[in-house]
Amino acid sequence: MGQGQADLAIQTLKECAHNGEWLCLKNLHLVISWLPVLEKELNTLQPQPNFRLWLTAEVHPKFTPILLQSSLKITYEAPPGLKKNLLRTYESWMPEQINKKGNLSRAHSLFCLAWFHAVCQERRNYIPQGWTKFYEFSLSDLRAGFDIIDRLFEDSKDFQWEFVHGLFENAIYGGRIDNYFDMRVLRSYLEQLFNSRSIGSLNGRGKKMTTFPYSISLPNSCSVLDYRNIIESLPEDDKPEFFGLPANIARSSQRMISSQVISQLRILSRSVTAGCKFDREIWSTELSPVLNLWKKLNQNSNLIHQKVSPPMERQGSPILSFITLEQFNAIILVQSVHQSLASLSKVIRGTSLLSSEVQRLASALLNQKCPLTWQSKWEGPEDPLQYLRGLVARALAIQNWVEKAEEQKLLADTLDLSDLFHPETFLNALRQETARVMSCSVDSLKFTASWKGRIQEGKLQVKISGLQLEGCSFDGKRLSENLHDSPSVSSVLPCYMAWIPQVLNY
Repeated sequence: MGQGQADLAIQTLKECAHNGEWLCLKNLHLVISWLPVLEKELNTLQPQPNFRLWLTAEVHPKFTPILLQSSLKITYEAPPGLKKNLLRTYESWMPEQINKKGNLSRAHSLFCLAWFHAVCQERRNYIPQGWTKFYEFSLSDLRAGFDIIDRLFEDSKDFQWEFVHGLFENAIYGGRIDNYFDMRVLRSYLEQLFNSRSIGSLNGRGKKMTTFPYSISLPNSCSVLDYRNIIESLPEDDKPEFFGLPANIARSSQRMISSQVISQLRILSRSVTAGCKFDREIWSTELSPVLNLWKKLNQNSNLIHQKVSPPMERQGSPILSFITLEQFNAIILVQSVHQSLASLSKVIRGTSLLSSEVQRLASALLNQKCPLTWQSKWEGPEDPLQYLRGLVARALAIQNWVEKAEEQKLLADTLDLSDLFHPETFLNALRQETARVMSCSVDSLKFTASWKGRIQEGKLQVKISGLQLEGCSFDGKRLSENLHDSPSVSSVLPCYMAWIPQVLNY
């Protein structure tokens, strides 16, 4: 299904129903807005007994539930794991495609392609450590990559791996990636798997050989069976080293999966109430934890009553200007959240009418989601209770930052960047103030950090604590790899950070 297929689909549906034939409509997730039309046609049909209608679609949050409820549902999910992924790829390739012209380097390159495709797909099981988000790497990417390698060995005797890197990175796989760090990972895989040093190199006897990473020896043949035997020898459970991930990545993955399952279970338990209209008893029961927590968090503070005026632009310290603005925004956000929760509480008590804003707020909280009106002002945790705790903790901590900044004692103290709503902006303010002190441009400064003590070249520096590291351990002197039973996150010793002049070599 797609553009221009709707009328043809309806016409074919009527013909198949009249003749008692089978019909398959594919990719209905691409035409969600057209599904009500399909429902209407199905309700008016008088089909022959032999008529069957097959529908295929990917998961879509707006797929019409009526059509789902009236259908027999079959869910297909490919078996996870690098081994299963490689086997699926080699089952889709004909033997003639691999042993074409008996070119060994070409056969090895295709194995590298299959491995690369499998790693890109299976790495999605380790979000956000593997990829920062889910990317739709699909069979079409594999086909496009196969065509490129096929042409590479057909048109030229010289292996132009830079050409392959560019197409894979900018057009095929990399065309789906929108994150700089994910692109670096992709580029690293391309350079590791597709290069003249590992594919098509000569050994001492003048024979072509391939030095494949991960301690895997590729066969010196173009036979499909030999490559399948290599794949069959792989372990069923993926080794973290296959993805370049730490040995304890399973811990992080299991923690993420368990939190997602718990979140989904909470949503399922509230799915009946979330879609319903206002019910005072249900709302009071389900939303009381949020309201009680907010009341408890503000018992010993005056944040909700504190009067604050917008900070005036001044030519003084950029750091002080940033901290003052951060305090202003924090108090405004706290009071905005308080106002919205107070309106919700009044509706539950029956002293106020239900408005569309309160309805949206309650719907989000009932589904264990942070309201968009809150997230638009600070992108905090998705869980509402964690969001409220983080909001009040930061708002109170910033009060201390302002006092120290006004007394010009802020940089002399050890700071925790998790106290701020926008820690990256603080580092930028430090950069601007350093440029003023040194009478130079901000572009001529580079960021540096030190665990050995104060930074000699830094005119302004700050000591930062509370840093955490994932993927390895750091004792202040050297990095060390994690073991399979190492904690998923480890604390890092406090360090000094500063902006110093960068040395330019002309």
